[in-house]
Amino acid sequence: MKKLGFGCMRLPVLNHDRTQIDLGTFQNMADLFMARGFTHFDTAYVYHGGKSEEAVRDVAVHRYPRDAFTITDKMPMFNVSHKEDLDHIFADQLKRLDVTYIDYYWLHALNATQYEKSEQLGAFDFILQKQKEGKIRHLGFSYHDSPELLEQILTKHPEVECVQLQLNYLDWDSPSIASRRCYEVAEKHHKDVFVMEPLKGGALVQLPEKAQKLHHAIRPELSIASWGIRFAASCPNVINVLSGMSTLRQVEDNTAYMENFEPLNQEERDAITKAIAILRSDPTIACTGCHYCVPGCPKKIRIPDDFALYNEHQRSNGLSTAPYYYRTTNVGFGKASDCIRCGACERVCPQHLKIRDLLVQVAKTFE
Repeated sequence: MKKLGFGCMRLPVLNHDRTQIDLGTFQNMADLFMARGFTHFDTAYVYHGGKSEEAVRDVAVHRYPRDAFTITDKMPMFNVSHKEDLDHIFADQLKRLDVTYIDYYWLHALNATQYEKSEQLGAFDFILQKQKEGKIRHLGFSYHDSPELLEQILTKHPEVECVQLQLNYLDWDSPSIASRRCYEVAEKHHKDVFVMEPLKGGALVQLPEKAQKLHHAIRPELSIASWGIRFAASCPNVINVLSGMSTLRQVEDNTAYMENFEPLNQEERDAITKAIAILRSDPTIACTGCHYCVPGCPKKIRIPDDFALYNEHQRSNGLSTAPYYYRTTNVGFGKASDCIRCGACERVCPQHLKIRDLLVQVAKTFE
């Protein structure tokens, strides 16, 4: 397996509707991806409002031999309430993908709460049984919590083969995300690592100009995105780095520099250290746009979209059109000031953002 994977959480869409995937564009993207020797697709039950798996089916499963590609899919423990849900959801996933087995299967987005639920409902035993039945090839989980809890899980469950971690150079030494320390725990337990959010939802592409100049001075032929992808791929235990590609141009770029992958050299690592210092002073919100917070919001606030507009406004020194779009695109949805501080959003946020406080900032800026 080459070290670049196709993340299917941010596929091209029609009419700005996340549930209407642009299959024609996705097909062209997947064809180029496969033509350049890349084979791994990462999807999930909840991506694109439940439509991502069907898109992978239409573009990959129905158009290529089954052994020409691999798929990761995930059990959404945050949507599981009873043991029976495990069987129902897994059967639904096989049907949506139209496959008889899934290559890599994770318990999705484990944290302390979801891990406790997984133990109570026997989720680890469930996926192990499915592996014995030949319906799963490799077991794992995606993870958003502390290194200490990761140590606990991997110690208790040696049957796990892979861990999917949020790993990027900005979060490498972050106290809350702790990418480096989580990676080291996985490495200690000899687990293969799949990487999500290597570009932190695009934040490591939209760098301040000063940081971009640092990178271009050393490797002017490479895109800004390449630095984040290559940083993650340079970790020895990382076997795949997912990029949530939305355009054909992104596929062209990512596959070009990952086709013959070169790990970072020391000069490049020094430039990243300087870029981190610049980013630490950036006043934007570190939201990756995963949308996990949206379904549970009782006021239907478009939290990631509002944060994106806020970031655009901050980067433009207050000279953007973001206030206009905040007013027009939120028609029919809750405003930031409608937040009732219930905390449902913060309980599922992989970035551990203080969303309730951040929505106060957004309201002050736009309302």
